[in-house]
Amino acid sequence: MTMKQIAAVTVLTISCVVAVQAQMGGMGGAPAVVPGTAVDPAKSFDAAVSGIERNWMGVAQAMPADKYNFAPSAAIFVAGQKVQYDGVRTFAQIVTHTIQANYQYFSMIGGIKPDMDTAAIAKLTSKDDIVKALADTFAFAHKAVANVTAANALESVRGTQTRATVLAGAVGHANDEYGQAVEYLRMNGLVPPASEGKRGM
Repeated sequence: MTMKQIAAVTVLTISCVVAVQAQMGGMGGAPAVVPGTAVDPAKSFDAAVSGIERNWMGVAQAMPADKYNFAPSAAIFVAGQKVQYDGVRTFAQIVTHTIQANYQYFSMIGGIKPDMDTAAIAKLTSKDDIVKALADTFAFAHKAVANVTAANALESVRGTQTRATVLAGAVGHANDEYGQAVEYLRMNGLVPPASEGKRGM
């Protein structure tokens, strides 16, 4: 595959993800767009950010403050079952890791730098501080993707990575970590907000 083909496939993939989320109600009632219509990249990227933001803010707010230090351990499994959970992240650490990654990804996409010390995020432990930092990182992400245009979406930001491919990485990473956070909620008897009222979820 040539770089142009890879870039085209990446943009198509992102568009499909956004379209599926919209059909499932994940875009908060965004107006339908006729297939084949050109979409402003900034709006498309922003819709993708809104999707992961909604899910992440939901799980971060749903987890009780006293469970932010929760991590799976052998103790929650059947006696004698072989498990390897030493050193896994706590719920708080999953969220702070995602926050830091968001800043890294969206800095590249928007060509802007955070106005805070992202290294300090890893030291946050309280729910209130972490939820605020999570909201802040999504505000930063929305600001960053506003800088994306049809002209620069496929420009290199690092090696063969373009703004479009970095967005794909950002969304993929956020969803991967979100899946882990969801399991932590479930282990504590909590239904993730995005699944409430939906059968089989």
